[in-house]
Amino acid sequence: MGETRKVKFDRLLSILLLLQQRERVPATELARRLEVSVRTVYRDVEALSAAGIPVYAERGRYGGVRLLPGFRTNVTGLTRDEARALFVLVGQSAHSALGLDRALGSALRKVMAALPAPHRPAAELTSRRLLIDPDGWLGGPHDQLLVDELYDAVLADRRLRIVYRHSGRAAADVYGVDPYGLVCKAGTWYLVADRAGRPRLFRADRLHDVAVTSEPVARRAEVELGDVWEELRREVEHRGGEVVVRARVRRRRLDMLRRLTRPHFLREVGADSSEAEKPADGRHLLTDDAWLTVELEYPVPVAARQLLQFGTDVEVLGPPEAVREVSRAAAALVELYSRPG
Repeated sequence: MGETRKVKFDRLLSILLLLQQRERVPATELARRLEVSVRTVYRDVEALSAAGIPVYAERGRYGGVRLLPGFRTNVTGLTRDEARALFVLVGQSAHSALGLDRALGSALRKVMAALPAPHRPAAELTSRRLLIDPDGWLGGPHDQLLVDELYDAVLADRRLRIVYRHSGRAAADVYGVDPYGLVCKAGTWYLVADRAGRPRLFRADRLHDVAVTSEPVARRAEVELGDVWEELRREVEHRGGEVVVRARVRRRRLDMLRRLTRPHFLREVGADSSEAEKPADGRHLLTDDAWLTVELEYPVPVAARQLLQFGTDVEVLGPPEAVREVSRAAAALVELYSRPG
């Protein structure tokens, strides 16, 4: 079945709006954003040209789709859902870190005034009923470089000189990097940049200094921030651990264990039938103190020491090297707190 006129119109409008934002957009990027083939993009460009829009395509390495310089069109028709989407409130911590919290409020007031009158009540109600807070619980304040300074540095489109301390190291290293931009993930800010032509993530709270150099930024051709972030995100999330740790946990602590070990939690294996109470109707019921067996994945056995935070509510069962690491850490704690005075 062919596509509807509305679907094609929305896609043509999206292409036009993207071209008004940037001088040139690669056809491959348009295809990815619109979830169509490159061939469809070129057909849409022909349709826009036939409708009188001065748009044209340039092929080759530095080609892309362009609008003639100076052409602008006013597009004010928003649907009801599009208007509501603009007013889903995001917790202001991210905007505050960039120094944009006041600007956000001002911009939303202007957009509200420009909305078609029938859509204003739905947009206003959405802003009062939905709030998205990207920060994790108990995150606390970060002792980090001011993100608004890092933001200004990224916008300079110059190579950056950063002083960065890696996790587990006392001394910091100095790097020259080519930035793509900033990403806020679960309340933590990251600088996304190429170092020696390879994509890297740098946590903002480990940056000791950032300086803008006189060298122009050297990004990879036709690669955008979203592309690099997706590549790095997959790399982090799909980095398989080497040790599967088997442990047992009190039932009442299972939910907290899941939350605090989320990147490492694999599965809940089950409960020992001896832990269940059997009432008169023959069903087995687990008490809050019943032991459940779980599996977690860690890069190295020593990382299983994380489970010590649960005290006697979690017992590491294997493998032997993980049990030894937890046992050594527990013995060191006993020794530390057994010292006189």
